[in-house]
Amino acid sequence: VEEMEPLQKLYHLLQAKGFQTRMEGVALLQDLCKTSPQLISTNIVQIFDYFVLRISDSHKKVKQKALDVLAEIIGLLEDALGPVIIRLVEGITKNLNSKDPRVHAAAVNALEESIAHLDKVSLMKELSHQWSQLSGEALLDVTECITELVEWVYARSPEVVQRYALPVLWSFLENKALPVRSANVCTVATKLANALYEVMGTKLKKCAASKP
Repeated sequence: VEEMEPLQKLYHLLQAKGFQTRMEGVALLQDLCKTSPQLISTNIVQIFDYFVLRISDSHKKVKQKALDVLAEIIGLLEDALGPVIIRLVEGITKNLNSKDPRVHAAAVNALEESIAHLDKVSLMKELSHQWSQLSGEALLDVTECITELVEWVYARSPEVVQRYALPVLWSFLENKALPVRSANVCTVATKLANALYEVMGTKLKKCAASKP
């Protein structure tokens, strides 16, 4: 019962009407992750039911705060976030096209923390899944993260790279990444191609030969 009290308070704050109260809820989650990580880990699925709404909050200050806190708690909780990795990645990637530079920067930071601390195989799968639903600059941000994961994941699960990273490269070459109004499209696609060639070698050419 004593353990449930801070959680009930957390849920109440996170779904409050006032944006300042919702920010208090985000701050409370940050504190609980530091003081009671086991409590948070045990209840992570239910907590994310409330917290994921703040990652896409209608108020920019709440959204930015939630993303900043998410970046921090990824490093604190690490593997305990496994059950919510799909919703976590979805919440981050939805903010990558934000016109608010602070929200975008917070989302990129949370993505970088995910690469550093979460299961990289699961992360590549989910990033690839989200990629197909994104547009604009978010496509490039997520592609760079997939590129960063290629070497590590291929050494452990080459089939995951072929199933999830290769289709991203093919999509670029088929111009499915357009229209992205950025001179970086070619650069990002080239980095991914190079990363794949580094680990796959001539096998990449053979895979490409079967494509139109």
